[in-house]
Amino acid sequence: MSSAPTSHAPGGIDFTVPPELQELLGRVDAFIQEDVLPAELEIEDPDDILESWHVVEHLRDRARERGIYTPHLPEEWGGLGVGILGMALINQACGISGLASLGLNAMAPDEGNMHTLLIAGNDAQLEEFLRPLAEGRTRSCFAMTEPDVASSDPTNLETTAVRDGDEWVLNGRKWCITGADGAAFSIVVAKTGTDENAGHRNYSLILVPCDTPGWEIERHPEWMGSHSPGGHPIITLTDVRVPLGNLLGREGEGFVIAQKRLAGGRLAHAMRWIGVSQRALDLTAKRLLERKAFGKELARHQGLQFMIADSAMDLYASRLMVLHTAWKVQNGLPHRQEIAMTKTFVSEAFGRIVDRAVQIHGAAGIAMDLPIARWYQDARAARIYDGASEVHRMVIARECLKLAAQGQSTTAATGDLG
Repeated sequence: MSSAPTSHAPGGIDFTVPPELQELLGRVDAFIQEDVLPAELEIEDPDDILESWHVVEHLRDRARERGIYTPHLPEEWGGLGVGILGMALINQACGISGLASLGLNAMAPDEGNMHTLLIAGNDAQLEEFLRPLAEGRTRSCFAMTEPDVASSDPTNLETTAVRDGDEWVLNGRKWCITGADGAAFSIVVAKTGTDENAGHRNYSLILVPCDTPGWEIERHPEWMGSHSPGGHPIITLTDVRVPLGNLLGREGEGFVIAQKRLAGGRLAHAMRWIGVSQRALDLTAKRLLERKAFGKELARHQGLQFMIADSAMDLYASRLMVLHTAWKVQNGLPHRQEIAMTKTFVSEAFGRIVDRAVQIHGAAGIAMDLPIARWYQDARAARIYDGASEVHRMVIARECLKLAAQGQSTTAATGDLG
């Protein structure tokens, strides 16, 4: 099990996992090895997990029995109160199988929605929306991205929520809304203000039950890569009416709340990518030892050794970036720059590692018999969702240039470890 910096003494560096977290990680590993990986063989169609949802329900029962269910939630909500640093390590372990996070009820978008409700929800909203989600009785989705605008600039979003008496009336279209088919509710990013100078402060978060009249699944586009339960459909909102009390947080705070959600979400994605990358490297190293070409084992060909070495270095750097960033978040230190660098680097390292795995596996690497080809598709998509690499690079460069313009070193914008 990988080590991580402990959460004490923000100024120090300590890569020892606390004993209580080490014990929890052992239980998570046992769950994955003994329950999750065997359960992969029970999934009838990897593109439609809902057809085999009984497998997920069984895994959740096993997670409850092992005392590891919803580790990200506070104890009063049935969780373990594991902080973001601990969740970074748990998500790394879960990355080797998509069923692992589902079994823990700690998968996107539900995990992020649980955090968002805890951040901004009032007591009534927590009972109505969070409790059934935490207990695994419902699923949810987060509706932000739109098909008709460049959503990398969120102030382009066109879906509106207009007050009408004691209700919000929502109109617009959303797409790539993960988990929307069969979800009980959605957190919808909608434009509630009209001040052209207000920018992101014109946007709010609205809780919308998915059985509300006017909420419709328009269609399911074909997407490359793995498919989450509920797909990634296009949603049409036509005069969708919900009570004013379904506003999550304050009006105009939509993106402030969303940014708090996205920090943990991006780290969770990055750690899961590390888990997948590790599994890809393990399979690749094993193949090099098992196959021969030109009179010797593939593992003795220097060019292929270099590919293994490059993947090992990508994994090492990725782990350190995620763990350091998680440590900063957990200690309340500035972390926006580190989040942007981590999301960008790890998503691209994931792509490099899986690309090498495809090449080394040859024809088996592009066959769907093994998971490698699907991981390759997943890796390409990782550079787009939760912020495209180019947008994060813009944020990273902006901070470096701001410091330089002030006559300062850019050290603070490169992890602040100098």
